[in-house]
Amino acid sequence: MDIVVSGIRPTGNLHLGNYFGALRNFIKMQEENQCFFFIADYHSLTTHPTPADLHGNVKSVLVDYLAAGLDPEKATLYLQSDLPETAELYLFLNMNAYLGELERVTSFKDKARTQPDNINAGLLTYPTLMAADIIIHKAHKVPVGKDQEQHLEMTRTFANRFNRLYKTEYFPEPVAYNFGEQLIKIPGLDGSTKMGKSEGEGNAIFLNDDPSVIRKKVMKAVTDSGPTEPGQPKPQPIENLFNLMKALSKPETLRFFEEAYDQCNIRYGDMKKQLAEDAIAFTEPFREKIESLRSNDEYLRKVALMGKEKAHESAAKTIREVREIIGFKPF
Repeated sequence: MDIVVSGIRPTGNLHLGNYFGALRNFIKMQEENQCFFFIADYHSLTTHPTPADLHGNVKSVLVDYLAAGLDPEKATLYLQSDLPETAELYLFLNMNAYLGELERVTSFKDKARTQPDNINAGLLTYPTLMAADIIIHKAHKVPVGKDQEQHLEMTRTFANRFNRLYKTEYFPEPVAYNFGEQLIKIPGLDGSTKMGKSEGEGNAIFLNDDPSVIRKKVMKAVTDSGPTEPGQPKPQPIENLFNLMKALSKPETLRFFEEAYDQCNIRYGDMKKQLAEDAIAFTEPFREKIESLRSNDEYLRKVALMGKEKAHESAAKTIREVREIIGFKPF
């Protein structure tokens, strides 16, 4: 059985892009692998070192994970900050990480350009913390998006370097998890190709959005004046609406509006009203579970404690063995 590790930042509530991009596949993974899913509250400090409500954001992500279908009995679901072994391994990996290679990381260069007043050490060493998160459980596979592929490659580098420096074959070199299918990419409502909170609240449909909020967001989605001739290519914002409908609506609904577009008589208002209702129907089960879980602090504490204990069992063994390999020994 493969060991799979993945994390998500506590940046607030999860949206449809998160669900289709990762959560739906996490639910499948937990049935076939030994999975460790962690809430990356340490990582969040690299860009937001003084969060307004870190605990509230962590709780929201934990609730959304559970509502989406992650089973704490099948997978290990824990908080990154509940595992001090990760910080210790992060320290060890930093001793063998070089300034030049860290400065060349694309995400570091991008963040350094966009937040020049907050180029902190945590931002620079983000890849070593990510590597520690993964190899602390000796993971074989990691589900990653395109933007994280370089970090995974660096994780492989750090695992290989540790093995080579200490003349051991201790850490596996994890590979990207292949879901065996083409992933659905959920576009934003603002006409961009990405649904995400960083693009603005109105760009994303969140799993816990109230129906009235969903209707308001979808009706504001970017459109144009419509096609002027049959077979006309769809501009990006219109393609986005159809891609959303492909994910959320019935095939016959999608077909109806595809034909209307091809015949140049599509009414975007009608399309958006239908899409909003389909989004409401799709998110309703999540919304109900989220409401139920959010007020059940006793259950959330139980889940967090269970995840902490299971993750600690795995991580403590790794750190004990890593310390022995490096040469730390008690007197």
